[in-house]
Formats: sequence, structure tokens, C-alpha cells
Amino acid sequence: MNNKLINPTRASEIVRNSIAKRRAKDNRLKLYGRIAIGFAVCFLIFLFSSIFIKGYPGFFQYYVTLDINFDRERIDPQGDLSDNSLFNGEASKIVNEALFTIIDPKGRKAKKQAKKMVSSGKDVRLTNLVKSNPNLFGTISSVKFALDDDIDSFLRGYIKRETPESERRISDQIIKFVDKLDKEGRISYEFSDYILNGSASGNPEMAGIKGAFFGSILTLSVCLLIAFPLGVATAVYLEEVAKKNKITELIEVNINNLAAVPSVVFGIMGLAIFISIFGMPRSIPLVGGMVLALMTLPTIIISSRAAIRAVPPSVRDAAYGIGASKLQVIFHHVIPLAMPGMLTGTIIGMAQALGETAPLLMIGMVAFIVDVPNSVMDPGTVLPVQIFMWADFAERMFIQKTSAAIIILLGFLISMNAFAIYLRKKLERRW
Repeated sequence: MNNKLINPTRASEIVRNSIAKRRAKDNRLKLYGRIAIGFAVCFLIFLFSSIFIKGYPGFFQYYVTLDINFDRERIDPQGDLSDNSLFNGEASKIVNEALFTIIDPKGRKAKKQAKKMVSSGKDVRLTNLVKSNPNLFGTISSVKFALDDDIDSFLRGYIKRETPESERRISDQIIKFVDKLDKEGRISYEFSDYILNGSASGNPEMAGIKGAFFGSILTLSVCLLIAFPLGVATAVYLEEVAKKNKITELIEVNINNLAAVPSVVFGIMGLAIFISIFGMPRSIPLVGGMVLALMTLPTIIISSRAAIRAVPPSVRDAAYGIGASKLQVIFHHVIPLAMPGMLTGTIIGMAQALGETAPLLMIGMVAFIVDVPNSVMDPGTVLPVQIFMWADFAERMFIQKTSAAIIILLGFLISMNAFAIYLRKKLERRW
């Protein structure tokens, strides 16, 4: 038998070449990974920059400063600051008079056009001022009122002065009035107090997210109170108590399948069960929270089971070794150690539920709700649905407010995910 001997120098060279090739492949793989991450980061930067650039102006709007004569007999004829008295007052007329004093419209037509320059919520703004500060009565004070959305669009440059009057939403007369107000320093571009304090409105300059924000908080609270205990209990039962048989395997398969079901299916189920069968009211946070809880449950169960599996078996063995019962092992050792992972999965599930629109549309949370909900039984809407509704409106100012609301929603989601990471780092233990 002839054995061919390889020259040691040659063998060493082959090994070095092989190692060099493997290292080159590793370096290429690292490079491809870095390029992929770079593309992802660039895309995220472009996405967030685009949203911020479009949404940032939505946090601001144009106001006009008017000198208001706070005549109590005209604003509060009954003298008790009741809603009925303020409603029967002449708040809107007083604002118009203050505006006419500056622009001096001539003729009925000019006055009719001038009245529309200031937002239709001017009377509400004035009555809210005297409610919060009755000392204004008997004084002449400067008050800022939001300008109409068409005037706001003109000042932002979306409506061009050079466009023929027949093709513009505002007349030449209105432009002259705006120029006069601007010349006297009455117009200012400031942070909008409507975007955060206003609620649903057909007038874009008065629209805000307050009602939708509180509706989201109430809906998520119901979702958390239902989904978290049920999800954790199910995970503990499947991992620590239930025997491994065909029934538990079937349950596990169905839980994994439910995690992949489109969210609109849960909305249809909520419509069929909670509203059609049980007759619960539409468009309330209670029903919305229950629907989102059903949708979030699979995510919480899966993440909680993974957290329980991550607890080392030695912890259980040590607990059994000192005489602990099964329930004591579960509640005193396993659950506390698995809680960081459970909380992380729950918060991520809540963040996912916060951004859902389709299931809530199915149960009627797309209704136009002006009032802020005070309980889970009051009609309300949520931020994603509010954004959906604004995006469908034709007025230019709603585009900016939609982008601004998206920024707020993204900030909420990022905060929830950051809180989940913080909890995990704070509570986790290393073995």
C-alpha cells in the first residue's frame, strides 16, 4: 500500500489558505449584515424624519389677538356663570365686534365674510376663559383666538395669493383683512392648545386628541385587567400543572394559531358575541378592551410560557429539596423569577393593541365622539381610529393634525416598549 506523504510546508500552506478563506467568508457575512442593518436604520431615519417633518407643523397654528370687552351683562346675562346663561350670552358677537374694530369691514357682505375668519369655537373659548377667571369681567383684555383653517392654510402658503379669486377658497377681501391684521401684529404662529386639549371636531383648527387619548387609556386598562391575569394563569397551567397529552398539545397549537389570526377577525367576533348576543353598547371602551384582550391573550401566553421555561430547573429542584409544595414552588419561586419576561411580553402586547384599528372599527368605535369619556361605559374612540378618521377628511389642516397625532401615537408606543426594556433590565436575574 502506497501512502503519499504531504510535504509539511505544503500542508501548512493549505491550512493557512483554508483559514484565510473561512475568515474572508466570515468577514463578508459580517459586512452583509452591517449593510442590511444600515439599510434598515436609513429606512427608519427616513420614515421618522418624513413623519416628523409633516407632523411637526400640526402642533402649531395661527392665532389672532383681539381686545375683548368682558361685559358681564352681555356674556353672562343671568350672572351665575351657568352653561345656560353663557349659551344665551353674546360671546360670539363680542368677538366679532373686536375683530371689526381692527379691520373695519364695509357693507353686509364684507362683515359676513369677516365673521368666518375666526374659528367657530370663539364663543366657547371666551366662555371657558370667564369660567376659569371671573375677574376678567369689567375689563378689556387681549385674547388669542384660532383663525379659520382656510386662513391658516393661506398663511402657511398652501393657498396662493397669485391664484385667481374664483379658484381660491378665500376672497381678495379676506386677504386684505388678513394683511391688515398681520401689519398690526395681531397674527401669531404658536403652539396649538387644541391639538392636546381639543376633541373630535368637524373644524380642523379646533380638533384635538384629548378624547381619543383618554379613550385609549380606558380601553387599554380594560385589556390589561382581562388579558394579563388570564394569560399568566394559562401559561402557568400549561407549563407547570397540566400533563403533556393530546389535549394540551391541541390547546398549544390553537394558541399559536390564534397569535397569527388577523386582528379584524377578533373585531368580527366581538361584534357577534359582545354586541349582537349580549347586547352591549357599541363604541364603548369596555367592549373595545375585551376585544383587544382576546387579541392580545395569545401573545401574553406565548411570552409568559417562554419566561417560565427560562427559569432554571435547579431552582425548582432546590425548592422541592427544602420541602416546598408544588404551589409554593410556582408562586414563590417560578413566577417571581419569570415575571420580568411576563411583564415584557404583556407590555409589548399592549403596545400592539394600542396601534390596532380594524377590530375597533368593527365594534363601532369610529363614531364621532365630542365628549371625553369618563368611564368604560361612556362612548369613546381611540388614537388609531381618530387618526383614521382625520386622514379621510378633505381639509388641508387635517393632514397636518393627522401627522401630529401619528407622532404622539408613535411616542406612546416607543415609551411603552422602552418601559418594557427597563422592566426587564431592572427585574431580571442572572444565574
